Amino acid sequence: MSLKSLALIENWPVPTAAAGVVRADGTVLGTHGPAGQRFPLASVTKPLAAYAVLVAYEEGAVELDEPAGPAGSTVRHLLAHTSGLAFDEHKVTAPPGERRLYSNAGFEQLGDHVAKATDIPFGEYLRQAVLEPLGMTSTTLEGSPAKDGVSTVEDLLRFAAEVQAPRLLDPRTVAEAMTVHHPGTKGVLPGYGHQNPNDWGSASRSATPSRRTGRALRPPRARSGISGSPVRSCGSTPKRGPRAWP
Repeated sequence: MSLKSLALIENWPVPTAAAGVVRADGTVLGTHGPAGQRFPLASVTKPLAAYAVLVAYEEGAVELDEPAGPAGSTVRHLLAHTSGLAFDEHKVTAPPGERRLYSNAGFEQLGDHVAKATDIPFGEYLRQAVLEPLGMTSTTLEGSPAKDGVSTVEDLLRFAAEVQAPRLLDPRTVAEAMTVHHPGTKGVLPGYGHQNPNDWGSASRSATPSRRTGRALRPPRARSGISGSPVRSCGSTPKRGPRAWP
């Protein structure tokens, strides 16, 4: 990819835009625009939240298949947007596992679940588990884990590098987080409408006890894929397709 193509963001109909590119090995190829400026992340908050949930899983604080959210739903269902919760309302619109309904409410219940399991507010857990270790000092979450993150391109590039070359999670956990859970499921993705199937992927290590929970970190185990959020274009991040995890 030529870095000259990044300059195209100057034609976006927004007051300010910034973007960056990360190679598959986690190194940053380059940036364009004010990479240190903070932008509201909207739904790009979800990949960060999902990563923190996976850290909580590897720390033994939560199990992916334990009950969470509406009756019959699990942590895995909430991560995969298959809990049956509505988009922005905490009401059930489908049985768990039958429909993929992109849900802010689901991620809010997921954040509440991890907070109760760890006895740490989710925003603080995210800071300790993901943001601080990656040096994402300009990133904060002071509200919904579905949509209220604020960050910079510089910080998001650090997170993108982590996803490409994981250090906080076992690489197999990250790889499975990018696979489809409940393949072939019908569903609705805002901005893309009804899809059949609605398949897209989301959503890091030593054996020493976690400094947050005191539990010993677990080794990775074989398990089904989960997903956090398809990353879409915003003022602070490059556009990616609807079937890409963060």
